[in-house]
This record gives sequence, C-alpha cells and structure tokens, in this order.
Amino acid sequence: MRTHPARYLPIAAFLLSVTASSSAFAQGSLAGLTHWEEGRSMRVGSNVWIENDKYNGENNFDRPDRIEAGETYVMADLEGPGIITHIWLTFLQEPHFWVKDGACDPQEMLIRIYWDGREKPDVEAPVGDFFANCFGKRMEVISVPVIVEDADSYNCFWHMPFRKSARIEIVNQSKKPIRKLYNNVDWIKKKSLPENTMYFCAQYRQEYPAKNCEDYLVLDAEGKGYYVGTVYAVRTRSPSWFGEGDEMIYIDGEKKPSIRGTGTEDYFLSAWGLKKNSTPYFGVPYLNHDDRIVGQMTCSYRWHVHDPLVFNTGIRVTVEHFGWMSPDENREHRAHSWNEREDDFTSVAFWYQMGPTKKFYEMPSAEERKLPSLERILVWGKDALDAKFHGAGEAKIQEGERYLESGGQLLFKPETKEQGWVEYTFEVKEKEPLRLLLEMTRSYDYGVWQPILNGVKIGEPLDFYQPQPDVLEFHLMDFWPEPGKYTLRLECVGKNRDSTGYDLGCNSVRLRERRPRVKAFGYDKDKDWRVEQVLYE
Repeated sequence: MRTHPARYLPIAAFLLSVTASSSAFAQGSLAGLTHWEEGRSMRVGSNVWIENDKYNGENNFDRPDRIEAGETYVMADLEGPGIITHIWLTFLQEPHFWVKDGACDPQEMLIRIYWDGREKPDVEAPVGDFFANCFGKRMEVISVPVIVEDADSYNCFWHMPFRKSARIEIVNQSKKPIRKLYNNVDWIKKKSLPENTMYFCAQYRQEYPAKNCEDYLVLDAEGKGYYVGTVYAVRTRSPSWFGEGDEMIYIDGEKKPSIRGTGTEDYFLSAWGLKKNSTPYFGVPYLNHDDRIVGQMTCSYRWHVHDPLVFNTGIRVTVEHFGWMSPDENREHRAHSWNEREDDFTSVAFWYQMGPTKKFYEMPSAEERKLPSLERILVWGKDALDAKFHGAGEAKIQEGERYLESGGQLLFKPETKEQGWVEYTFEVKEKEPLRLLLEMTRSYDYGVWQPILNGVKIGEPLDFYQPQPDVLEFHLMDFWPEPGKYTLRLECVGKNRDSTGYDLGCNSVRLRERRPRVKAFGYDKDKDWRVEQVLYE
C-alpha cells in the first residue's frame, strides 16, 4: 500500500518555513543531506589567529579569557542573508584554579540575539534557561534541538534564518566574571531567503511566586508563526504535588482556549507525575528530590518539532498553577487536588514568527532572577567543626562542587558508634509555622543517625548509606516552635549492612518557611511537637 504524498505536506511545510530552505538544511532530515543546494558554510568563534615569529607561522588562541561584571561579549556579528545552524559554548563555573574567587553562573548570563539590526532582541533569556538548564545549575540535556553534554557543553541546533544581519551577545549581569568562555557559531551564507521565512524567537519569564487568580503566562505573541517549545521550572513552596494545572493556549485572539491539557506532567509528555529523564523531544533534566517536599525543584522541557502550534494573528500560552495542598494550608482543612498554589515559576518560550516580536515582559536583573531564600534559620554543617560540638573522632571541612553554597560540609568520622554524635544550636525568635530539615550527604561509608531536638527523638533514624555519593534533603517535621534556644543532636545508632563505616556528612540544618496562609489559618498552632509530630506530604 502506498501512502499519498499529501499526507506529509504539513510537516514538510513546517520544516521549509523554519529553516528557510529546502530539504538539504531541514532540521533533523537525513534524507535532505543527499540534495545539494546553494550556500556556503561559515563559522565565527572564540578562536583567533595571531602571528608568532618564534614558530615562524601562526598560532591560535581563544578569547575571551575573562568577561568582567557588567560587560557584553559579542559572540557573533554576521551579515546576511544566512541561517545559523548550530551554536556551541562552554565556560567555567565549578571550583578550579582559574575561578578560585568564583565565577558567573548560567542564570546570571544573558543571551540576546538581534535580527536585521533591530533595536530589541527577539531572543532574550538567561544562558542556562535557554539551554534547559534552570536555577543556575548545570544539568545534562540530550534532545534534538538542545544538547548539554556532561552538563557543561551547551549546544543549540535550532535553525535561525536572517535576512540582513544577526548579532549574538552574551551579557554578564553577575558581580563575578565569566571565565574561559569558548564558543562557535556555525551558519550558512545564502544569496537569498524565501519571502515566507520566519525568525527564531525566545523569551524568558518568571513569577516568584505565581499570581493568585491568574494562570502563569509563558508567551503573549502577536503575528503569524509557529510555537515550537517550552522550558519550564518550578520551585515548590508547599508540600504535595504541584502539577494538576493544565496548559491553556489561546490561538488568534480567542477568548476560550482551543488547546487545553490534562495536567502539567501530561504537557511534558509524561504521566502520573514527573521523573528525571531526557528524550529527543521532552524531558526533566533536573529534579532535586523524588518526594514532594517544600522546596522541590523541577526543570522540564517540551519541543514541538513535529507538532508545532500554528497561529495566524497571535498566540497566548498559559499554564494553570493548581495542585494538591496539605490540610494545614487549605481552607477546607483537608488534602485535595484542586488548589491554587503559590509556587515559584520560570519559563522560556520558543517560537518562529514573521517580523519583529511584541515585547510582553521586562527582563529582571540577575539578582531578581535568583530564587528568594525560603530559610528562616540556616545553620551550616561546618559550624560544628569544633570538638565541643561532636564526639571523639576526625572532623574536617569537605569542599567540592556539591557544597558551593556552604563553602564545604562537615565530614565527621567517629572513632566508635558510641562516639558518634554532633550538635547544632539555633534560636527561634518568633512563633510561626516552620519545617525542620537536614541537608546531608549520603555515601558508601556513612552510618545511620537519629535526629533529636531538645531531647526529643524526631522521626525514625536516617540511613545515610548510598553506594554513589550524593546530597539530599531529609525533611523531619512541620511545627510551630516557641521562641527560644534549641539544640539539634544527631546520634549514630548503627550502619547499613552494606556500609563500610559510621561517618556523617552534614551540609546544613534548616528551618524553612511555610506559605503565609499556613500562619493565617493556624490549624496546628497549638499542637505540641514533643507529643505529636507531623510532616505533611
């Protein structure tokens, strides 16, 4: 049975418009590589040639070594017509002898792309978020249009046509320098582009937290084009599952959305929640905790490469921020799934359109893009380094990429199980709803430890054994502590049968805020945590 060629016309038309070329340059088309068409491959990058008399020839060097705070680096300034086919860049962020004083992180760097000499960029997003690396963190992404190999090699394969010119800038909005930024921009110079050629566009947006009674806005565009992708990040401020909200997409000015989903995870082509994964067209490259905790961080992407959303006069992409909520945060004082939550959201919308974009959002500063702290009280693990705060044994500060925020965790190796204890003190100034948690390292030689607050055991003993080291939050209790001084003691009570030791790695002790409505309802205000311990999930 033969398939009628007309069946493939919608996809073929999409690829033709996006890349402004025929099949030879069509994104993801292997068959197209067999057909030659007009053009010349070009590259501009950080590699520069200089004369070197010593070797009687030319040597190459890379620039820039250092981009200072507030500086703008022009990564490419191209004369068209042409099509950008690939962008690659990398830079240092992790501890290194070149960045001993720290370096700019991906959230503090902006990528801006200007088409055809326009005053306003049609692409504007933090570098990390543009490559589906949110929260200023590094994460691996293996997809068709975006690949971040080993969490440090940033590749973009979106095709980006331009008629007159293309200017790509990296703006350092940090207080620290960008170090060792290497980059290449591959493009094809053309003699002309078809009249129906569309421009590549991307725009970042955030709400900390989401606004009540308003769906979260991802994109508000005017013109004719295709919506082709979403990067979406959520930091929860409440326990339980955040993602009951549907995508609500309004096409061409309609009042009722003609595209409506069945849940946040369903839009990202998963089901029954989100889990860490990376596929060609959708994925969750970062999920900091499998449990639904206060402070869970999720980064997701969805590429509409084979299913672009077509609009003729405009498109408005929104997502509801509904989800489950714990009884102490709920007017009905019971857990159920349909509540408007107040979590923190960021997004990047990706689309192609004819002509310049409408500005619908002002980019916040790098400082404003950082998530606000949820910690009411924060005690670093290394504060217990002095011998009076722990039992007999070796105690030292362990540094590394996992502990950038703290500057190093406490690593304690007790001489015996009985000598395994560590104490942290803190003071509560106001009676308010808080969550007590530990940020701990797990490893192959770590023990089982019991948390004790002012002499009261909190929950079950915690097993810190893990074959491959990681850092994880252990959430202990939701409570309303009275003002006063508190001592949190961790006592070693044994070890996992597979562990080789009783060690402890503590990065921090945290008392994390609950949403203001928990305090307003006050359901648990008079509960005595010494008698009845609660942890909402």
